Amino acid sequence: MAYVISDSCVSCGTCESECPVSAISQGDSQYVIDADACISCGTCAGVCPTGAISEG
Repeated sequence: MAYVISDSCVSCGTCESECPVSAISQGDSQYVIDADACISCGTCAGVCPTGAISEG
């Protein structure tokens, strides 16, 4: 199951650079995860300073 980013995202960008498959990008108001590209490794959730990323 792919990870998702909640409204707690502060758009710091930490997760984007850590994603091994480049599944994270800047959306309109916050970062978003491409569910089709996400490999559910959890690296992004581990580096998110606000805890905005969880398994969806």
